[in-house]
Amino acid sequence: MLPFRVVDRVKFIVERQLVKGAGFQLVVVGIFIGLISLIGGMLVVPQGGEFEDAGSAIWWAFLRLTDPGYLGDDVGTWQRIVSTLLTVSGYVVFMGTLVAILTRWLIAKMQDLERGLTPVTLKNHIVVLGWTSQTLPLLAELLGSSGRMRRFLEKHDTQKLNLVVLSEEASAEQVHELRMEPGIGRRFRQIILRSGSAIQPDALHRVACLDAAAVIVPSAAHEAGSLVTSDVETVKALLSIAAQARHLHAPLPFVVAEIQDVRKHAVIERAYPGGVEVVAGDATISRLMVQNILHPGLSEIYNELLTAGSGNEIYVRGGESVAGMSLGEIAVARPLAIVLGLLRRNGTHWDVQLLAPSDTRVNADDRVILMARDYSETEPDNKLQSLPDIPRGPARVLPPRPLDTPMRILVLGWSRRVPSLVAEFASYRHLAFELDLVSVIPASERSQAITAYAGTHETVRCHQVEADYMVEGELRRLQPDRYDAILLLSSDRLASGEEADARAMVGYLVLEDILAEASRHPQLIMELSDPDNRQLLYGHRSEMMISPMILSHILAQVALRRELRVVLEELFTVGGAEIQFRDPADYPLPASVDFHLLEKTLAAEGELALGIFRHRADEHGRHLRLNPPRREYLDIQPGDRLVVISQTAQIGT
Repeated sequence: MLPFRVVDRVKFIVERQLVKGAGFQLVVVGIFIGLISLIGGMLVVPQGGEFEDAGSAIWWAFLRLTDPGYLGDDVGTWQRIVSTLLTVSGYVVFMGTLVAILTRWLIAKMQDLERGLTPVTLKNHIVVLGWTSQTLPLLAELLGSSGRMRRFLEKHDTQKLNLVVLSEEASAEQVHELRMEPGIGRRFRQIILRSGSAIQPDALHRVACLDAAAVIVPSAAHEAGSLVTSDVETVKALLSIAAQARHLHAPLPFVVAEIQDVRKHAVIERAYPGGVEVVAGDATISRLMVQNILHPGLSEIYNELLTAGSGNEIYVRGGESVAGMSLGEIAVARPLAIVLGLLRRNGTHWDVQLLAPSDTRVNADDRVILMARDYSETEPDNKLQSLPDIPRGPARVLPPRPLDTPMRILVLGWSRRVPSLVAEFASYRHLAFELDLVSVIPASERSQAITAYAGTHETVRCHQVEADYMVEGELRRLQPDRYDAILLLSSDRLASGEEADARAMVGYLVLEDILAEASRHPQLIMELSDPDNRQLLYGHRSEMMISPMILSHILAQVALRRELRVVLEELFTVGGAEIQFRDPADYPLPASVDFHLLEKTLAAEGELALGIFRHRADEHGRHLRLNPPRREYLDIQPGDRLVVISQTAQIGT
């Protein structure tokens, strides 16, 4: 073993002090300044004169070291040489090193502050755990919900909305994204970023989860085959929040959690003993896709009711102010809204009564369900002319309509959503489907995932095809014009939503070229992951669903009004009250009809009119007109369809 040199030992000791931080670095620099002052003072002591003692000489050396202005006062060659050396050393050690240490320390502190490592000191705020493709539209939804947000703030006795987002690594780039988001803009200052992971207890404390009015846990994307899935992170985050609450003897906040595997619903409720609403992301989008296939055109309704922007939304209002009134009387006083039904408490759950008779009386603890363009339209308005009462009796339960032949569906692309999509097809037990699933993922892997999730069903036949749908030759061999509907899915196995959407859009353009030569054009439904891509395909003929925007809307609105989840679940699942299209010829309508008369005619059939779906699009490319003015004549043309809510029998009952 080689012996240590003294110089190496000194270097090691100095290095260990320097790496301890700015405080220790300043101590080391101070020691060097002291040593240089001592050596400089000792060099001029033998000259005598003004240096009567060693202390005066050291002080003289320190002044030359720290301030070069004294250099002209020195007399004698030796004294000037020593003074010059001290001044040069001062530039290097005192000014250069000291300024560098302080600058680095200040930059490091600023970076720590930008990273968001300081715990927030807020109460009754909203926490979003995770920065995903849904975060920006989710924040825009929360900031844009003026009426609901006002009621939310009043309920929690707070004046200002504060949003806190927990990101893996908060950065200036994310702040820039917030500022550039159309629905956020200048209001980005209401959003506070903090660094950390939702599975870290310290990070949950950093965003003050226990003091929040609501905590939203959107699902994050993970690599295929990863053992740590988004559902695992969600459960861990809920366990951490519950553990902190037990440790501090604090009440649990209300949580809205998104899960991908609907079978984890019971696990979430066991993991979190507080108030929690679970939104099954994959199952929700799968339900909407299947209903869209069965009722072509429904995507426009989803994009209006379940995304931010102009148009109608579904609102839930408390029954305290309308207790004792009937649903018909409530509708009369709200001419700009459509009363859909009510929620009635059943123990710890809610019974959804869409299409309830118009003479149903509302109790104080009920909730009234309405559709309107703005929250203010769900309140009575004495300035507007009241509507005539429209009596509606109990809804007629329509039997499910079986098809003569199985529907042939071509699914292009693969994501974790496909097994839940197959399970949703299987829930329509009165229908039969033939699914051809096209992807470059090995067929055995896909079959195993579908069987593990959905099992096998006689009504759904799945055929796995290993091919790349972006290659025109392979897509032509599938003969896409032979199918009833084609689904283009956004893959979750790529690095970003932009890349996944790029594949889907290129595949759509290739598909359109092939179908342009065919005599038959099947229904096309395209799923996108990035909201910014919705405007790229101008004049497209497909129906488009932007899943992050839909899920963000649901998460945001359920966080503000938790009863809304059961309403959406009832409205967009098989059986019960459903949004459907009807042929105007099926009703005794006169040649000229306004929307109020249409409501009255459908009410006599036990149904609820929502609007009209035009066969020809308007100048903006829209077919849908929901909740038009009551006295507006609809001018129904051949091919137009009525948008209604009707009651269908539960499958298997």
